[in-house]
Amino acid sequence: MTPAVTQLEAAGVDFTLAEYAHDPKSPAYGEEAARVLGLSPDEVFKTLLARLDDDRLAVAIVPVSRQLDLKALARAAGARKARMAEAREAERATGYVVGGISPLGQKRRLATFLDASAEGLAAIHVSGGRRGLEIRLAPADLLALTRGRLAPLARE
Repeated sequence: MTPAVTQLEAAGVDFTLAEYAHDPKSPAYGEEAARVLGLSPDEVFKTLLARLDDDRLAVAIVPVSRQLDLKALARAAGARKARMAEAREAERATGYVVGGISPLGQKRRLATFLDASAEGLAAIHVSGGRRGLEIRLAPADLLALTRGRLAPLARE
């Protein structure tokens, strides 16, 4: 299995896996997961990496129905600015390929921020560490395992 699943099993956290046949032609991985699995796009979250102006990498987890507000992420991380990380640096830092980056089981622990919209949900879905694998878990468990913080990160 993936490092994300291994981390969840080791922590004894309640989670479920959902697998689907990923279409390599799909341009938006999270939206594909929501559509194929019949989930609300507000409950499926994408994991994005950003480079802060102090050169740190940060992880932002936002619903696939919305976009990451880089200014909001910078504020949450105590930086002035943020920009999206290059795909190669995101893959190198996390150990996952783009489209399968999980907030769990990453190679390096990075500052992690979960959009505040997750707070009102009993469970959310995040990538399981490969394309076509989703993990359903409680937002509180995700925050505990990543040492993450809630913050308003998403915009329409």
